[in-house]
Amino acid sequence: MKGTPPAKKILIVDDEPDILEFLRYNLKKEGFEVVTANDGRQALVVAEQEKPQLIILDIMMPELDGVETCRILRSRKEFNDTPVAFLTARDEDFSQITALDVGGDDYITKPIKPRVLISRINALLRRSGRTDDDDSTAIAVHDLVIDREKVLVFRGAQAIELPRKEFEILWLLASKPGRVFTREEIFDKIWGNDVIVGNRTIDVHIRKLRERLGEEYIKTMKGIGYKFDF
Repeated sequence: MKGTPPAKKILIVDDEPDILEFLRYNLKKEGFEVVTANDGRQALVVAEQEKPQLIILDIMMPELDGVETCRILRSRKEFNDTPVAFLTARDEDFSQITALDVGGDDYITKPIKPRVLISRINALLRRSGRTDDDDSTAIAVHDLVIDREKVLVFRGAQAIELPRKEFEILWLLASKPGRVFTREEIFDKIWGNDVIVGNRTIDVHIRKLRERLGEEYIKTMKGIGYKFDF
């Protein structure tokens, strides 16, 4: 007889005690194990100690803001695949794109109803637990090798590091060269239907991929989406 699976551990990081207590109460009520931190520097220490399955970060914090905290977490191998959700009162496109560009998986604006928050968290945890039907770990196209295990792109002997979301978009497009992916497909496969991101998010990621890899690999299909070609 199988035992009850252990509760998913969530790290909440916010400098407002009332917000921390509100989130802790509602998440524990749903069966999650909750650990907390009051700022970004403390969050890095707690994350190393507790190894949470998901991290919720406020953006505006003393000591170290949420964006920089996420950037540092993503630079550490053990947190490459840990879902990170930004919870913030700021709703500007710039803040949203910046947060997602450093490796955030969701951007949630305050105030938020507990039920909606739980739904978003469950969606992130479901996606992080998915296994891909494609077991390949590398794609070689023309002069590029895209290595999924190392999360690196190689052009000859040169290794090119990409932010996580840029790498995921590149892997998706390169896995089926010539196939056109609509923006809706890319949103669904990379962020999921439960995550709402700004209309310019994919365009910004594609532009940055082209800056790093060159213009020749990713083609824009006007009014439709993008494809990998050369």
